[in-house]
Amino acid sequence: MQIDYEQLNLDDGTLKEIKRLLSLPRDKRSDLEQMWFLMDCVWDECDCDNAHPDGEKINRFYSHPVWLINGLFLEQHELSMQHRQIISDWVAKAGFQSVVDYGGGFGTLAKLIAAKSPHCRVDVYEPYQVDPVTRQLQDAGRIFFVRTLGCYDCLVSTDVLEHVADPLLVLDEMVKAVKERGFLIIANNFKPVVKCHLPQTFHLKYSFDLIAAKMGLKKIGHLDGSHAWVYSKEKTVGNALPSARKYEKWSKILFPFFEKTYSMINYSRHRFR
Repeated sequence: MQIDYEQLNLDDGTLKEIKRLLSLPRDKRSDLEQMWFLMDCVWDECDCDNAHPDGEKINRFYSHPVWLINGLFLEQHELSMQHRQIISDWVAKAGFQSVVDYGGGFGTLAKLIAAKSPHCRVDVYEPYQVDPVTRQLQDAGRIFFVRTLGCYDCLVSTDVLEHVADPLLVLDEMVKAVKERGFLIIANNFKPVVKCHLPQTFHLKYSFDLIAAKMGLKKIGHLDGSHAWVYSKEKTVGNALPSARKYEKWSKILFPFFEKTYSMINYSRHRFR
């Protein structure tokens, strides 16, 4: 991975930490697996526990320079950029006037959307901002890091909900930030890929669409070539959380059954192929 340290203008502590992580053994891991390995190393160094998340430790983890490395890596990783190109193409074709990237991190997707949609305001809502990135994007214009959400034509969220202890609360916040008849583009990864994917969210890989519907969303379709799905906000539901919580409760109860069933189905497919 190529890093232009001078362009980023990093402080000595951040620079030293980035170089330390990049010097860790690679073994036989692919580029992507090495990135996951670095994230897991920092997770352990921050003494985080994904079964019992501690707020202070989680904050330390998501404020760590490993996320700057991750952002730089994504911009040089072909498949990751393919996903973001497809999402930004769809947004540009729709012709929205306002878009927010929820949990936009390094700002890669926001930059693509802004470049393809010159008349669209693009906000990035990111609680753990990386200062060098923030400065560069704000200098570029038309991309704004915001601390509070407005009301948007479209919200984009890629790989966010599997990182949070209460994904329904965050999803509710996302839905409220979108105008009625607006759109949400959501990509989830409810799997144990890295340690910061919280296992208490994994049940949602079977029930997410059902819960999203209780919050007023309708699934429109898949963005081919990416892992993102498009939802429209069909109606504004006053207080959707209590109803959604009931489905969440049953989703957690039934999750082991669904996991076992799908595991058996997949085994049978491979066994008799």
